[in-house]
Amino acid sequence: MNECISVFDMLKIGVGPSSSHTLGPWRGAERFLEELREEGIFEKTNRVKVDLYGSLSLTGKGHATDLAVMLGLSGADPEYVPVESIQTTIDDINFQKQLILGGLNVIPFNPENDIVFNRDFLPFHANGFVFTAYYEGGEYESTFYSIGGGFVVKEERINAKENAIIKCAFPFPTDNAADLLKYTQTENKTISEIVYENEKSIRSEEEIHSELMRVWNTMLECMYTGCHTEGILPGGLNVRRRAFDMHKNLIGELPYNSPQEWLQVIRKTEVKFRQILKWVSCFALAVNEVNASLGRVVTAPTNGSAGVIPAVLMYYMVIENHDANEEHIKQFLTVAGEVGSIFKKGATISAAMGGCQAEIGVSSAMAAAALCEVMGGSPEQCLIAAEIAMEHHLGMTCDPIGGLVQIPCIERNTMGAIKAINAAELALETDPKNAKVPLDKVVNTMWQTAQDMNNKYKETSEGGLAVTVNNADC
Repeated sequence: MNECISVFDMLKIGVGPSSSHTLGPWRGAERFLEELREEGIFEKTNRVKVDLYGSLSLTGKGHATDLAVMLGLSGADPEYVPVESIQTTIDDINFQKQLILGGLNVIPFNPENDIVFNRDFLPFHANGFVFTAYYEGGEYESTFYSIGGGFVVKEERINAKENAIIKCAFPFPTDNAADLLKYTQTENKTISEIVYENEKSIRSEEEIHSELMRVWNTMLECMYTGCHTEGILPGGLNVRRRAFDMHKNLIGELPYNSPQEWLQVIRKTEVKFRQILKWVSCFALAVNEVNASLGRVVTAPTNGSAGVIPAVLMYYMVIENHDANEEHIKQFLTVAGEVGSIFKKGATISAAMGGCQAEIGVSSAMAAAALCEVMGGSPEQCLIAAEIAMEHHLGMTCDPIGGLVQIPCIERNTMGAIKAINAAELALETDPKNAKVPLDKVVNTMWQTAQDMNNKYKETSEGGLAVTVNNADC
């Protein structure tokens, strides 16, 4: 069984702070509205209740899960909603105690009563949530699971996958890294070329180009916004934004007026080793500070790890290759997306299932492979780069303080980005004949580690830093 996962499934434009706890429930709410319309009960619905379970309940407040379901039920699209309008919508719902279902149907809605946080877990996944619509003479219930990276499934979808019902139309379908490597050898193509052929089977070349560039421009604007915004992050931990000050010290007095001009200006700055470390860290911090404040980011492959891939790609463009162009950007993003899909199929990209290794670890592996290819690495070396990056994230726990995607999440993106660059450089100096650990073995090991990991280290805020460091310390 081969599952088709597009680059645009792995790299989604949305709103922070969490792909599994914000974007997933938001998308689930949208799908619930579709079901109500299909059942012919949308106009008749006079009340909606939302039950959040497991990790969504334990850290849902810190991850804005309650806000996400309200926005989704209101008909807002996370990809396009003006982020500056989000608070106004939430304030209106809280004040008026009503919600405009799908933007059309006004119903009473009190978040304190109609969003229920249940500490127990549903059987199929740690991130389960149930919508119930009430109407005169009946009710309609629908259960969803947010499985990481903004992916949302239903129980029957999971069973269908287990029964190999899902079909794949890609010319080069893959289940694992071995499949991908085989195609690169038999077709004499790079990883990005294989991925591009798959993408062409479901969309036009013009659409592939425009969407990849839209993803990149969203990343660039996110870094730009984060580097030019100061203050305290919301949530109560009083975390001060650091990208602003770091960027100010690095950029100096060079003038610019747009994200594109900014990129060109950075190329003129000093790039000794310490400055390189600071720039990469600054880019990653910027993205995840935007993410923590409900800003627009690219899920890559999750929101909690959204800073790694932009930071590494920006590093390549402003430090490693000043002649980098749109083709390099597309090459980088397609490789990153494909490597991410291998981890999703073989393990997980959900911290609620696998700890932070499933988020920062996967994003670091994605970035390492992508950087390796644009720097001239062979397909074998690219997969070695991904393996090295993940190997040194194995076992990383997810223990956000206060349930917020801030400590240690924001700093971990800087570590993942630096490790990705190092992994790519190591891979470029490695003869594939001498490699001892194939990527698929690391994917399997990661999944075994995830299954063995204590649940308190899986995005529940019941262990690790989340309990040893409390809000008073912050």
